[in-house]
Amino acid sequence: MAGWWIGIFSVPAQPPVIKAVMDSTHIFIGHQTQIHVEVAAGKNQTLQIPLIADTLMNGVEVLSVSKIDTTDLGNNRIQLKYHYLITSFDPALYLLPPFKAAAGADTAYSESLALNVSTLPVDTVSKQFYDIKGVVWPKLVWTDYLPLIIGIILGLGLLALIAFIVYRRINNKTVIPFLKKEEPYIPPYERAIRGLDGVKAQKLWQTGKVKEYHSDITDILRKYIDERFDVPAPEMTSGEILDQLKGHSDADASRDNLKQILILADFVKFAKYNPLPDENELSLMNAYLFVNHTKKEELPAEENEKKEVNETVN
Repeated sequence: MAGWWIGIFSVPAQPPVIKAVMDSTHIFIGHQTQIHVEVAAGKNQTLQIPLIADTLMNGVEVLSVSKIDTTDLGNNRIQLKYHYLITSFDPALYLLPPFKAAAGADTAYSESLALNVSTLPVDTVSKQFYDIKGVVWPKLVWTDYLPLIIGIILGLGLLALIAFIVYRRINNKTVIPFLKKEEPYIPPYERAIRGLDGVKAQKLWQTGKVKEYHSDITDILRKYIDERFDVPAPEMTSGEILDQLKGHSDADASRDNLKQILILADFVKFAKYNPLPDENELSLMNAYLFVNHTKKEELPAEENEKKEVNETVN
């Protein structure tokens, strides 16, 4: 037995009366039955009722205990009712211990109950029993494996599609072939010159957009430096870009031009400096000079392939 639930009620000096009745005295293993407990006592004395929480006895388990219902019997007496739901998984005849209720020095006990737990009957006379047969493999029917075959085909198709998309992305191609023509390769020098031509045509500083003007110029140059010198200029400060280009002989001659552009752009963006018209024009002119002085001559695709073949042969 484990756990005590103590109900406190006021009772007179009369001793309590307790009785227990079971729904069924015979059950099969694993089945359930209920025990109904009733306690009658006075109202004005402390009444102690131990409630069993897990097992009535070894082999008989308590599944649940109901709430206590109280009924006024009149004549200054009350009646308490509660129920146990029990079961057993061991076949045997159990003599359950009596239930009790205590009021002061008086303790009342119920009569003992008997519970017979038995197994399911097995007909060994009219029924014939056989040994367990060995494993029998069913005949192979290919349609039974059709869902598996379809799943494998779909899985391989999905893997192929993923590999195709990754390949197209890595090579900067459209995911759906022939949907859009591949854009021809444009060397970094030409892209930079086109960008500077666009800035010049927009006339940004002339219309008061000085910050946008210098930002566009530096953005074009940062991307050009990234592609031309393999220097991550878009993520670097102006000072870091200039330091990185010290090791490139192609950029030494025009490094001062780039320095003027970057420093003036930083003043405009961060110090809200308003350059003179000549300074604005100088930044664009120096940008053209830097790109033209550092451009890398690139052979057409066919000539480049021939050059690679000749280098391989030699």
